[in-house]
Amino acid sequence: MITLLCAGTGTDVGKTWVGAETLRRLRAAGFTVAARKPVQSFDPLSSEPTDAEVLAKATGQRATDVCPPERNYPLAMAPPIAATLLGTEGWLLCDLAEELEVPEDLDVFWVETVGGPRSPMADDGDSADLARWVQPDAVVLVADAGLGTINAVRLSVLPFAGRTVLVVLNRFDAGDDIHRTNHLWLAGEGFDVLRGPAELADRLAASISGGHP
Repeated sequence: MITLLCAGTGTDVGKTWVGAETLRRLRAAGFTVAARKPVQSFDPLSSEPTDAEVLAKATGQRATDVCPPERNYPLAMAPPIAATLLGTEGWLLCDLAEELEVPEDLDVFWVETVGGPRSPMADDGDSADLARWVQPDAVVLVADAGLGTINAVRLSVLPFAGRTVLVVLNRFDAGDDIHRTNHLWLAGEGFDVLRGPAELADRLAASISGGHP
């Protein structure tokens, strides 16, 4: 089984979409997959599905399997802050890790964090800190493909020093000069850069037999 921790360079870069599309492709190819969103916050007035619902649809799970009901916070702020403002009890990273139920006979286990690497995820740590508990085979860092992504990627990989990081440029357009240049520059600097979920799914499919992405 390959365990992946998904983080983003920031909020709204498309972590959930990349995760759902990658896992959907792997599942369609016959691989067994599962996703977890240990904690999530959201706008209760929005008509859009929650991250857990999107990941559940892609993997064939229930949303309550992806994110425990008690870890849903109807306030669009970092989850620990949302919990405080909602007057509910806080939690630690170890609590989130203990609640991760890993199904048997999986090929890919996907754990999605919140916001950017330093976004609060528990009272004692952030999204990057969760890696110490999950111990993923690789971190999938989702970044926008456009202006600013070089800086965002360089800063966002620092909290994951010593770990394998796969950078996924979301919304990559091969016809866009900025997107192509960003990809070439990051690759030239030694980053492992993939141009969207299709390339990530292909990489994982080819790696499953070896156990390492």
